[in-house]
Amino acid sequence: MFKRSETRQVKVGNLIIGGENRVIIQSMTKSRTKDVLATVQEILELESIGVELVRCAVLDERDANAISEIVKFIHIPLVADIHFDYKLAIKSLENGASKIRINPGNISKREDIIKLVEEAQKKRVPIRIGINSGSLPEVNDTNLNKYVLAAKLHIDILESLNFRDIIVSLKASNIEETIEANIEFAKLYDYPLHLGLTEAGDLLSGTVKSTIGLSKLLELGLGNTIRVSLSSTSLNEVKVTKQILKSHNLLDNYVELISCPTCGRCEYNTFLIINEISDYIHHLKKNLKVAIMGCVVNGIGEGKNADIGIAFGKDSGLLFIKGEVIKKIDVRDAINILKEEINKF
Repeated sequence: MFKRSETRQVKVGNLIIGGENRVIIQSMTKSRTKDVLATVQEILELESIGVELVRCAVLDERDANAISEIVKFIHIPLVADIHFDYKLAIKSLENGASKIRINPGNISKREDIIKLVEEAQKKRVPIRIGINSGSLPEVNDTNLNKYVLAAKLHIDILESLNFRDIIVSLKASNIEETIEANIEFAKLYDYPLHLGLTEAGDLLSGTVKSTIGLSKLLELGLGNTIRVSLSSTSLNEVKVTKQILKSHNLLDNYVELISCPTCGRCEYNTFLIINEISDYIHHLKKNLKVAIMGCVVNGIGEGKNADIGIAFGKDSGLLFIKGEVIKKIDVRDAINILKEEINKF
C-alpha cells in the first residue's frame, strides 16, 4: 500500500477528509437538482454502490431550494456546485448543503467571497476551491503553476478571514497538466486534495485517461477524495473509481471480478454472466474475489487466486472455491449458483 501524504483534516457532514483517513469516493449527479425525485433516486442508487459524498449542480434558486428536500431522503453529505453567483452558495448553505464548491474562474470578487465565508463559518461548512482548466481566472505570474496560482488567490482570501476548512481540486483534461498541478500544490499546502480529470471523455477514453492520471497521483500518496468524470452514467463513474482505488489497495469491502478475455477456445458466451454478476457485486460490501473463466483449459489455474470461480465448457462449468473444484454445474444455473456462493462469504 502506498504511503498517504498527511494533510489537515476537514469535516464534511459526518465525514473527515484528509489527515490519515482513507480516500473518500465521491460522485456528481446527472439529474437536474430541481427535480427532487430524480435526484434523490440517483443519489440513493449511488449510495448503494459505495458513494460517500455527492455533488449537485446549483444553477438557480430552484436548485438551491431543492436541497432542503433532497437532504431529507439521503444518507450522505451533499455538496452544492456553484458557478457565477455566490448568492446561490449562501442559499444552498441555508438549505442544508454540507459543503460548497466554488469556481475561482467565475466567482472571484473579494467582497462576494467574504460574504460566502461568513455564512460558511456560521454553518461550519467547508469550501472546495475547484480549479478547472476550462475556466481559469486571468492571472499573470510565471513563478507558479497557473492552476496552483488560481488556488492560491482564493486561499489567501479565505485564510485572511481565518477560514481554513478548505479542500482544493486542480483538474485539467490533460493528464500531465493535472498531475503537475497537484504535485506542485502539495509542495506548498497541506489542504486535502480532491482528485479528478475534467472533460476526460466517454466510458472508454475517460476510463483510460483517469486511470493513468489518478493512479500516478495515488502512487505519490496524494488525494483525499476522488471522482472519475465520464460522459457516461454516474454509476459507471463510481465503478471505475472503485476499481482504481482497489487496484492500489485503497479500498476495503470490495468484491473484485476477474475474467478471461475469451478466445476461440470458448464454447459458451460468458459475457452475459459477467455483466450480470458485475452489476450484482457492485452493491456488496465484502472482501471477495470472483473469477469467471471462459474455458476449462486454463480457467481454474488462472483463477486459482479467486475465492469463488466458474470455468466454463460448452454446456457445463466447473465451480471452484479457493482453487479447488467443488462440482460440475449446468450453465443455466451458473448465475444463481455464483450469487449463492458469493452470499455465503
